[in-house]
Amino acid sequence: MESNNRSNNPLMKFFLIFNSFLLLAGASAGSLITRVYFIHGGKRIWLSGWLQTVAFPIILIPLSISYMIRRKTQGSKNAKLVLMKPFLFYCASFIGVIFGGITYMYGYGTSKLPVSTGALICACQLAFTAGFAFIIVKQKFMPFSINCVVLLTVGAVVLALNASTDRPKGETKKDYIMGFLMMGLAAAVEGLVMPLIELAYEKANQSITYTLAMEFDFVLCLFATGFTTIGMLVNNDFKVHSLVFPLLQTLDYLFK
Repeated sequence: MESNNRSNNPLMKFFLIFNSFLLLAGASAGSLITRVYFIHGGKRIWLSGWLQTVAFPIILIPLSISYMIRRKTQGSKNAKLVLMKPFLFYCASFIGVIFGGITYMYGYGTSKLPVSTGALICACQLAFTAGFAFIIVKQKFMPFSINCVVLLTVGAVVLALNASTDRPKGETKKDYIMGFLMMGLAAAVEGLVMPLIELAYEKANQSITYTLAMEFDFVLCLFATGFTTIGMLVNNDFKVHSLVFPLLQTLDYLFK
């Protein structure tokens, strides 16, 4: 009964629609902008991964609003500043490091593949998510999910068999294959992330609220950004000429 009440809550529906819109817009625009960056002279793969999570401090805005509401409703003494317990913090940290590796693999694949090819390979993430969800959290397969998994997987297989037809000009076959493999590996590992998050929520000894989910996401992105920041430092990606110029070229192309 409680789950039905939540699903019928107008505020919950608003959050669901709003977050779905942000996910759709971010995933679509992010792939295009990243590809434009590499086309116009960008070489910094760690930078492309870093940019995917570095905006995580913006999550502090809704978290601050949520805390002020708790202080008003529960009192300043009873309102906790952080709802996340240590177990979820450790889980978010571990998954964040994994996600940092995913952003690098995704950036590498995007630097070598056309957007359409990369998008179709990433769509195979649904198959991996369904498989890992079945193994890790015992998520049942539904007819619609099976249909989507089969169609997307077959599409990726057909694309792989016909891979040479969309290889960008001037790119070697070896680079194209490496991009294809890295993008596929990113899809596979990212398919593992969502079931791991679901498992962490199940094992946590506390109720999962929207605020707690935002705290989890904040810690995840914090560690993912830390991982890619280390990669950038090792790769000397913070040099001004290698960092700023390709980004300026990208922005000039987008807004001219």
